[in-house]
Amino acid sequence: MALPQPPSTPSVIQHPGAIVRQRIPASMSVTEAAKRLGVSRQQLHALIDSRASVSPRMALRLQAAFGPPAETWLVMQLHYDLSRARKSPPRGVKSIG
Repeated sequence: MALPQPPSTPSVIQHPGAIVRQRIPASMSVTEAAKRLGVSRQQLHALIDSRASVSPRMALRLQAAFGPPAETWLVMQLHYDLSRARKSPPRGVKSIG
């Protein structure tokens, strides 16, 4: 059985934290945005600096704060992670089927 092909993705994939950074108003501090999201300043800072991944719980918070469904945030994270993994594919893997 053939596996479905992944959707085409842009050549440059942004970490979801970069999108979050763009959506926080310039007049709002990270501390204030973190309070509104119900997370620590450190958690939000790690996300917008691309040092932390979007978890399912964070995706629900982002959905409540910014609007796109939680699944969208998780798919963005998946695409980002996969694009990074493709830069150094696993070695020594042999076909099973």
